[in-house]
Amino acid sequence: MLKIENLHAEIDGKEILKGLSLEIGAGEIHAVMGPNGAGKSTLAYVLGGRAGYEVTKGSVSFAGEDLLAMDPHERAAAGLFLGFQYPVEIPGVSNIQFLRSAVNAQRKARGDEELSAGDFLKLAREQAAALKMDAEMLKRPVNVGFSGGEKKRNEMVQMGIIDPTLAILDETDSGLDIDALRTVGDGINTIMRKADKGVLLITHYQRLLDVVKPDFVHVLAAGRIVKTGGPELALQLESEGYEAIAEAA
Repeated sequence: MLKIENLHAEIDGKEILKGLSLEIGAGEIHAVMGPNGAGKSTLAYVLGGRAGYEVTKGSVSFAGEDLLAMDPHERAAAGLFLGFQYPVEIPGVSNIQFLRSAVNAQRKARGDEELSAGDFLKLAREQAAALKMDAEMLKRPVNVGFSGGEKKRNEMVQMGIIDPTLAILDETDSGLDIDALRTVGDGINTIMRKADKGVLLITHYQRLLDVVKPDFVHVLAAGRIVKTGGPELALQLESEGYEAIAEAA
């Protein structure tokens, strides 16, 4: 599904990713863990196509296509979803407007028929209920006045409505209390734990992985994957720390 080979990337002339390689197959959930400054968010932004991040070497293919040759909206239409550590606020644009426009733009790009207002509203309400979010919040401007937990739930509702093939989730557990963490984690499992989907879950902590159990855990340090293992690797990181694992790799 996703194949990253020898990826080098920089921002403002500073190299952050230094030969990163990673492959995600359909039906797999991969967790990437590592210390601050290791390049975790840079990896997410490069895959999403965020401006300012320059790939200087390497390749990324998604569903057999050159991901790096696509514009951000083309990546989204191809089935890639990027969840932000700090979801942005969009004053003046309601969740309903934003999501219906996004879904129908993607459907149009794929040659599918657009959802009617009624069908979309039914889908949006179902997804909000699944994430235990008040449907009235769908009428509010995107993330404006939302708490940290509400923003993350709203982002999971967005993911459920858009229904991507590959979700790249950058520290989705950041700022969540215990109940919100469980709700968001259950949402990821419900939406993305399927045979034809994949997840790249970027996190600092084990706690989210207790809910969303990964197939593989990768340690990212100094711009490269230095160790890969199963779920037990996250527990080892929790007890020993990143530095010890990276030095032993």
